[in-house]
Amino acid sequence: MDLLSDILQQAGLRRRLLDAHALPAEGALQFPCERSIGFHVVTQGPVFIHTAPADAPLRLNTGDIALMARGCRHLLARSETLPALPPPQRVAVAPLLAGPPPAAAGPAVVSGAWQLWNDPLHPLFGELPAWHLLRAEALPRLSPLALTVALLTAEVRERGLGSLSVIHGLFDAAFALLLREVVAEVARSGRGFSHALADPRVRQAVELMHADTRRPWTLEALARAVGLSRTALAEKFRSAMGDTPLNYLRGLRMQQAIRLLSDSSRPLEAVAAEVGYQDAFSFSKVFKRTVGLAPRDFRRQDTTLAF
Repeated sequence: MDLLSDILQQAGLRRRLLDAHALPAEGALQFPCERSIGFHVVTQGPVFIHTAPADAPLRLNTGDIALMARGCRHLLARSETLPALPPPQRVAVAPLLAGPPPAAAGPAVVSGAWQLWNDPLHPLFGELPAWHLLRAEALPRLSPLALTVALLTAEVRERGLGSLSVIHGLFDAAFALLLREVVAEVARSGRGFSHALADPRVRQAVELMHADTRRPWTLEALARAVGLSRTALAEKFRSAMGDTPLNYLRGLRMQQAIRLLSDSSRPLEAVAAEVGYQDAFSFSKVFKRTVGLAPRDFRRQDTTLAF
């Protein structure tokens, strides 16, 4: 089973944003980044990412890629030192290719984001670094990631017939390849979700839960399915994942519920049944405890977000 694809699908994608930006000669571009996972590809450097005031700015050169794995407000500027004036230009919410390609000379980026309906619940997102930098000189020129990003940035600049269709596919491919790169690095460190899946029994249990969240899984049923005792599975799972199997299952169900509540008008009872709950009352209690809002309030919340 392709777990990463399933995790991304269940994360609650609201919409894709992509555009090219020329950095102003003075000031900066402001990216609010509420509930989004984004990247910047530097088409002409240098560019400096400014995050929290206490953090040193990150310098990016031509061809470098910065992946923002967890939404955090940041500024892009030409200078390592932010000028006091003029104020940052807020980058507005925009669909794919909202404006013309930047014509001005000087530092420029192609920026993309996945906007999400809610903070992703899967532990994979919590273990990713806030920023992951891929330097142009360290990225093999013929690697799938390098080729995909090169095609994406070229298509953004040229914008020929059918660009939106081409860019849609390249955009998703670039995101998946970027996340694959980061997840692999986290796994090599001997920690994280991907490292935990090196244990075949733990991976099998995870795949079973992903494949059928509606099933009334118990620890005993999972253990029997993977050929372990309840105690052995619980110990292996907690050692590898830092949590219990049923807590992991609850997170999966709530993430799936977020997507269903966001993308459909299905009755609450139908959503509850789809994610493995026998009644809407029990589902609503768990949802509110996990997400912080009752399901009906979640549906009514303001969904105006920005990259």
